[in-house]
Amino acid sequence: METHKGVSDRGGRTFQRFSVDTNESLHFEPCEDSSPSPTGIEHDEDNVFIKDENEENFGRQEQHLEQHHNDVLQTLSQRHNERAAGLVEEKKSKMEALYSQLLSCGQALDASKELIETAQEIYRTPDKRVFLKTVMPIIKRIEMFAKEKVDLTLSTKLDFETPQADLSDVKTMMDSVNAVPAPSAPVINPQMSNSATQTSLRVCWSLFSDDTVEYYDLYYRPVLEDTLADGFCQPHVSTVKVKETHCTVTDLLPNAQYELWVTATNTTGISPASEKALYMTVPSPPVIKQRECTSCPDAALIRWESGNTNPVDSYTVELSEMDTDGTQSSITESIVAVPTCQCLIQLLSGRRYLISVRAVNIGGPSDKSDAVYISTSGTFFYFLEETAHPCLSISEDGFTIFYGDEELPISAMALDDSAFTRCVAILGDLIPVRARHYWEVEVDEGTEFRIGVAYEDTERNSYLGVNGSSWCMRHILSSSRHKYEFLHNGWSPDLRITVHPVRIGVALDYDRGTLSFFNVNLEQHLHTFQCHFRNLVQPCFSLDNPGSLTVHNGIEAPEYTFI
Repeated sequence: METHKGVSDRGGRTFQRFSVDTNESLHFEPCEDSSPSPTGIEHDEDNVFIKDENEENFGRQEQHLEQHHNDVLQTLSQRHNERAAGLVEEKKSKMEALYSQLLSCGQALDASKELIETAQEIYRTPDKRVFLKTVMPIIKRIEMFAKEKVDLTLSTKLDFETPQADLSDVKTMMDSVNAVPAPSAPVINPQMSNSATQTSLRVCWSLFSDDTVEYYDLYYRPVLEDTLADGFCQPHVSTVKVKETHCTVTDLLPNAQYELWVTATNTTGISPASEKALYMTVPSPPVIKQRECTSCPDAALIRWESGNTNPVDSYTVELSEMDTDGTQSSITESIVAVPTCQCLIQLLSGRRYLISVRAVNIGGPSDKSDAVYISTSGTFFYFLEETAHPCLSISEDGFTIFYGDEELPISAMALDDSAFTRCVAILGDLIPVRARHYWEVEVDEGTEFRIGVAYEDTERNSYLGVNGSSWCMRHILSSSRHKYEFLHNGWSPDLRITVHPVRIGVALDYDRGTLSFFNVNLEQHLHTFQCHFRNLVQPCFSLDNPGSLTVHNGIEAPEYTFI
């Protein structure tokens, strides 16, 4: 694990560590106090700003009026052209009607002239017989012509129609000459890092420079999983009215996703809504699982629960060393970009630390979790409760197991896959570090037990020490004496221990490949297994008859245990 450190004053500047899974570290910028400027200078700057803003507004208004003037002239010109084209069409229609009527009158005059000339010609005929023979048809033609009435009235009016012109759009344009145009849709900005808290969001947006806006309406609502699945169940939309192009929305849920959009309003109207943007509030603080935190002189394994419904981007583990007088050091180290809910931290031996965790998303880091106290004077662990045989119970402090003599009902014998079924045993949660580990076990004199180490996947339907995945010291109580065996794969060397050990020390050394047992009160070596552990092992404890067993850990290993 790479680290990056710096010196800090008592003000509490934060040190950085790279996490195992990232090449990025937190970035800090010095915050320099800016000295206040004289009042006169600030006032002059305000005046200059107001003057520039007025000139900019005047320029926009002038450009806006000129555009309106051009639009009105263009609309009136279009109306004139349309009306002139209509008059030309009406004139053409009237002329065609009059021309047709004149043709009809001309044809009637020609027919009348022809009849008159024909009648005169017959009248002048000297031959009476010819006259009588031809006069009757002419008379009939004259009678028929006389019956035909020629309409001499004009078929079309000489006056042109003057329909009322529809200039409502021009009137609307003229009425809006003194108004500013409605603003365009604002552009909401993506969420910036560290722009949120657990219950608030800072939202920013922008607008086109030539738009005039009186105020903005910011709309927001939570994005719920049920909403995504069922579009008909939309959460309530809240609204905030603001003057600036930014707003801090409060009273929100922690680590929640919100959908936001904004509109701009002036005297003319409301702009279209901006595109929707998604923002996240900061997560709630994680919850450290103290019963699942383990340590040794070289490291600590910290586990925690997210404490949030929605996933977070990463976690930051912060640790500060405790001074000799018990006060917390002002120097803090951070391990950033931790992807999961646990972190193995390299520490210095013989020190005391306070460790806390923050959850991080795009909105920023959460508040610190409640700190856990870690001492690296010795190996510290709790029992793995899920591995316990149903007949075992664990004390409230988590360091003593009890095997009662009462029989359990069948319903209570329901076993987890990881629980021991034959041997009344339990495993310890040792930190996964190949180093030196030491703990002590205290057992009543009249209790038969097995203590040692085993692989995590050791057979649950088997006794400790009778297989190749466990090494243990066994105490057998007989009527005459205490018998002790050091079992592995069902075999034990022939050893005799004369003094019953009340408190037994267990020393595990991965580097040497040894597992040793000691009589703590006498500082007496009992036995050492020489073995090469192919995998990490866990402490194991078993009671072969009713009684209790207490583990003492977190203590410094005596010098004689690793000689």
